Amino acid sequence: MVDIIERKRDGYALSEEEIGFFVKGYTDGEIPDYQASAFLMAVVWRGMDEKETAILTDCMMHSGETVDLSRISGIKVDKHSTGGVGDKTSLVLGPLVAACGGKLAKMSGRGLGHTGGTLDKMESIPGCRVNLTEGEFIEQVNRIGMAIIGQTAEIDPADKKLYALRDVTATVESIPLIASSIMSKKLASGSDAILLDVKYGSGAFMKNVSEAKKLAEAMVSIGKHLGRDTRALITSMEEPLGMAVGNILEVKEAVETLEGNGPRDLVELVTKAGGVMLEQSRIVSSIGEGEARIAKAISDGSGYAKLKEFVAAQGGDVSYLDDLGKFRTAPYAHEVRAETPGYITRIDCLGIGLSAMKLGAGRAELGDEIDPTAGIVLNKKVGDYVEEGTLLATAYTSKEGMEGIYSDVLGCFVISRKKRVAPALIRDYIAG
Repeated sequence: MVDIIERKRDGYALSEEEIGFFVKGYTDGEIPDYQASAFLMAVVWRGMDEKETAILTDCMMHSGETVDLSRISGIKVDKHSTGGVGDKTSLVLGPLVAACGGKLAKMSGRGLGHTGGTLDKMESIPGCRVNLTEGEFIEQVNRIGMAIIGQTAEIDPADKKLYALRDVTATVESIPLIASSIMSKKLASGSDAILLDVKYGSGAFMKNVSEAKKLAEAMVSIGKHLGRDTRALITSMEEPLGMAVGNILEVKEAVETLEGNGPRDLVELVTKAGGVMLEQSRIVSSIGEGEARIAKAISDGSGYAKLKEFVAAQGGDVSYLDDLGKFRTAPYAHEVRAETPGYITRIDCLGIGLSAMKLGAGRAELGDEIDPTAGIVLNKKVGDYVEEGTLLATAYTSKEGMEGIYSDVLGCFVISRKKRVAPALIRDYIAG
């Protein structure tokens, strides 16, 4: 292991045998944390080329179980977002793709940070299960075109160990390490094609377009090397996606979107992403044709019907989707209003996310319990004009004494006399 650390420290490309030796040795507990930490820091400083990164991903993917989806007919497609504020995309996109004949077999995670993950949002629907057996999972995808479940503990144990070590050794911010972490889990989940939604901006891990593009290109390259159709969209997270941030609040917005009343940016994202996924599934011959099919699935209600079919299949009470008023509401709702007139030139996306977490919508630590009713609903977006006293957002919580958080939410809105047009949501598309 010392020789491998030295080679990477000195800038040499590592062989498949050397990378495999490291991954297996560390996963099995034969390589100590201090040597693994030194290796990770050498990668941070020296980087990895495309071949090395693909090899690292492949070794991590095969460190545990991989999912065999061969019993599902047709092309299986998956979507992964690098995370953001108000990102309820899977709950809208999955039913739309399935309604158009696609097969979405998705393993998802729980949120750690400002809001819950897809599983937390699903579980805010009474009765909805996220732990299906393998047989149930495969049968459901074959029958209705989609299923979303939690990732099993047996998948990618190398990533679990390396991720925890990176977090405490200042080795998180490395494109090869980030890309291999994400892609090893996605590839182990068994889908034939993957669409990545790589976010940039104040509410995302990658803070600018350039870094997001580097990460996207690295992940698409991994997919190409390992024989999977992998594409990526580069999308803005300079302001929250849609209007709702928080679990039940986002489920309601997902339903409203499928009913044809969604916010412009969320509709734009699911239409483009769905078009790409249908083309990956070979259901359509072009992305444009796919986008038209997705738009039709919204307008004719088939996407909404598929959401209800999906929720019912996983044990959820679909009456809550038909009557959104049945969902529990937070006992406290505080209106945040503009103190000056002008145009909204910026919304601090990360600030909104952190405020939502403090209201109860997210987890500061893995064991924290989420309040599904907590969160923030925006009333205005960047570029909108407001008068003094205009409602900017409403904060929902079960906690008393949140006046400081309400003030923080107000501080997330920057209002100016000069109008600013909101940046484009989708900045780039990368295909392998």
